[in-house]
Amino acid sequence: MATQPLSPTSTFPSLFCTNTNGVGFYKLASFLHSHHLSVSSSSSFSMAKPNQSISRLCYSPTHFAKSGNGCSWIQDNSSCHGVAASVEHYQGSVCHALPTKPAQVSILEDLFEFICSGPLIEKLGLTPTNVADAIDKWLAYGSYLCRLFKVNEMELTIPQKARFYHYYIPVFFWCEDQISQHHSSFKGEEIPPLVIGFSAPQGCGKTTLVYALNYLFEVTGRKSAMVSIDDFYLTAEGQAQLRESNPGNALLEYRGNAGSHDLELSVETLTALSKLTKEGLKMKVPRYDKSAYSGRGDRADPSTWPEVEGPLTVVLFEGWMLGFKPLPTEAVTTVDPQLEIVNNNMKAYYDAWDKYIGAWIVIKINDPSCVYYWRLQAEIAMREAGKPGMSDEEVRDFVSRYLPAYKAYLPTLYKEGPSGSDPKRLLVVEIDEQRNPILGY
Repeated sequence: MATQPLSPTSTFPSLFCTNTNGVGFYKLASFLHSHHLSVSSSSSFSMAKPNQSISRLCYSPTHFAKSGNGCSWIQDNSSCHGVAASVEHYQGSVCHALPTKPAQVSILEDLFEFICSGPLIEKLGLTPTNVADAIDKWLAYGSYLCRLFKVNEMELTIPQKARFYHYYIPVFFWCEDQISQHHSSFKGEEIPPLVIGFSAPQGCGKTTLVYALNYLFEVTGRKSAMVSIDDFYLTAEGQAQLRESNPGNALLEYRGNAGSHDLELSVETLTALSKLTKEGLKMKVPRYDKSAYSGRGDRADPSTWPEVEGPLTVVLFEGWMLGFKPLPTEAVTTVDPQLEIVNNNMKAYYDAWDKYIGAWIVIKINDPSCVYYWRLQAEIAMREAGKPGMSDEEVRDFVSRYLPAYKAYLPTLYKEGPSGSDPKRLLVVEIDEQRNPILGY
């Protein structure tokens, strides 16, 4: 049974300072001692109970830094369909989608060392002293995530610990820093929300990441909104017209590629969200129903759209092709001749999407074929749970309509970043086949 979330202001009183003269470690040691813990000169700590031996797992910081722990978020025969079903509609709890086999250590045992061994720590410019200074927040955020995902924080599996402390929480700290920078650029003015764009291939876990970040903003007292490029798909009628006007083009037969979105709707939505700067201002955010018309999809009824209220601090905007740039015609036709029309359509997307984004998180993969296996994994889990799911062949056909765009546009995205992006406001998180962050470039 999961414990109640920790309060960063009351449960862990001001334990840590912000200097780099070792005081943070001194207070960390004092805190651990008062809670029957011990800290070594190497800054690792373990649970210490009188007259009781402890079975410890030996963590290797070098191993974690290189591989992100190499553990699958859905190992131990767990499935991710609970998460996918929840985040798809941005409501409800995630349910029991995570591994439940307990690790042989407490969440506190070696937690400091575990955090410091994460592959994003150095990338974000954090030091062990920084972690020690903010350990109360790390613990609080970890507890909040345990409540969200309904896991016992004292019995976290290693994959759960890696996902929380090596991925979600470090990214949340980065988002907080970006918001601070955003606010500092406004002097005595109404501050519009910062739009953070998340560009990542399908199935890599970006929607669950956004869902977790949104929850952390909520429990720390800031208002946020979640938007996906999926919310801006054409209506069923509009998609039918697109298909009829591009006969024989498999990339435009169904929703997904550039040309299948209502860009006017996206401009209206992002503009309206940027104006939610005061209490009492509200708006409904569009949503798309992928199950309509036997899976072909349609825009959800406006009566079902979620309502957001100002003042918004941040808008979390995610999508598989956010930040893609149109390329010379010959560059795309060598990948797939059908991409020429898609490439021409993409020229209008910067003004509709990318120019609204002030900070970027790009989740990088090395092999686009992972998308197929991730999608297949999700569909198999759905079928095993007794829910409708695509067959293996249908999954292969579905993903094949996206792979040409991945092969054409991802190299430029990874090399140059999204259009108009500031390198100082861009975080690239490279993940492995198990969706765990690894050391990138």
